[in-house]
Amino acid sequence: MTIGVWILGDQLWSEQAALQRRAIAKSNTPVILIESRQWVQVRSYHRQKLVLVWSAMRHFAEELRTDGWSVTYNIAEEFETPLNAWIQAEGITELFVMQPNDRPFVALLRSLELPCQLTLVPNNRFLWTADEFGQWAKGRKNLLMEYFYREGRQRFQVLMEGKQPIAGRWNFDKENRKPPKGKLDTPEPLWFEPDAITQEVMAWVQQGNFTSYGALEPFRWGVTRSHALQVLDTFIQTRLPTFGPYQDAMVTHEDTMWHALLSPYLNLGLLQPMEVIAAAEQAYYDHNLSLNSIEGFIRQVLGWREFMHGLYHHVDEDYPQRNFFDHQQPLPDFFWDAKQADMNCLRQVLTQVEHMAYAHHIQRLMILANFSLIAGLNPQEVENWFHAAFIDAYDWVMQTNVIGMGLFADGGILASKPYAASANYVNRMSDYCKSCRYKPTQRTGEAACPFNFFYWDFLDRHRSVLEQQGRTSFILKNLDKMPPEELAEIRQRAADWHNQRSPR
Repeated sequence: MTIGVWILGDQLWSEQAALQRRAIAKSNTPVILIESRQWVQVRSYHRQKLVLVWSAMRHFAEELRTDGWSVTYNIAEEFETPLNAWIQAEGITELFVMQPNDRPFVALLRSLELPCQLTLVPNNRFLWTADEFGQWAKGRKNLLMEYFYREGRQRFQVLMEGKQPIAGRWNFDKENRKPPKGKLDTPEPLWFEPDAITQEVMAWVQQGNFTSYGALEPFRWGVTRSHALQVLDTFIQTRLPTFGPYQDAMVTHEDTMWHALLSPYLNLGLLQPMEVIAAAEQAYYDHNLSLNSIEGFIRQVLGWREFMHGLYHHVDEDYPQRNFFDHQQPLPDFFWDAKQADMNCLRQVLTQVEHMAYAHHIQRLMILANFSLIAGLNPQEVENWFHAAFIDAYDWVMQTNVIGMGLFADGGILASKPYAASANYVNRMSDYCKSCRYKPTQRTGEAACPFNFFYWDFLDRHRSVLEQQGRTSFILKNLDKMPPEELAEIRQRAADWHNQRSPR
């Protein structure tokens, strides 16, 4: 009996479950990694995402070889042909694969016709298993991240004093919402120069016979666990101490602010959630850092990331097709070409995404997703773009974040209200409005900001539904105070905006 291990592209960890099974040993266990050109044709992925994944895979294969594993690395059009050839050549009778995070890949595994037994090994890349999340969610009327996060703090004893949170508070969000004022002294992020392996991948992507998006260069992301650990250390030392207050702020030409830039490495397996959480918590004790910065960051990993993953596996399989508001407007061309965006906030964020496949969480939620929601864009088209465009995007990440959090297309399974906001929010939390042709204070007239007329048009179109949402019902009363002719112009401007644009 010969056991083989297939390592997927987001499972790049030497202690991942399939490699750690007791029945296998390095010396006589064949391992395979496969790059599939067909798989990346599902959508127009950002070129830097492709480089990151494939370079990280190739580097990880080399690390496994150095560690004594027998590794085959295959570049092919699809998975099944090279996998079957390898199984037969190695005489493999049982193939171990760690349970994929993404449902589409689970479906792909089920469709494969293999000449051996396929064994899915439980995934050990998250702090909560899908079953544990299901037990937590069972019987709850509302699945609120806040309560999940608090239970996680207690369960793993993070920032706790016995059964109570340190300083007697679970949440420091109010201290972490400062608008950008004056000159901000933001720290430089840690970047890397592409080595020979990464340059080879970049050349392959450049000449690739598939549709892709975004700039290939400069590519500055890390591609190994060593790189990822250096980024973590840099964040802890130079960015975490002042991370909290301005984590929601958006500033022109400040692409990363104080953000950690760790999500690509966590989602690939190059970093593990508890080592990241532990490093942040230890920094609090060692250096007496501000608790709002520490708690705000840990909440993103222990709370939000684990909650998104657990919820993804908890909801029904039709979740990706949810469209609560029945929004059908096509995705505008400027999502794929930022130069076409005449709103400065959208142009700034989309240009940043084109250049580096990254934007921080408020840019994603309150600029890109917020606009998509109030403009009535089709949720599936929006989610597809998010999945294609971002360096840290995977199915389990984007379904709940975009369909649920960003667009409220799940009808409130995840969020307690739609995250809809007018230009007032953008103007308060960024400097984008200062250099825009539109006026953030106007909702009618030629200078009216689309965030404003779309916001009020959204409330008007969905009033009957939103009245049932307790947290938005009071805002709707402002519609009654609006002169009929003003509301009529708002409706017309929203309609005209869409009529002037065509999909990609």
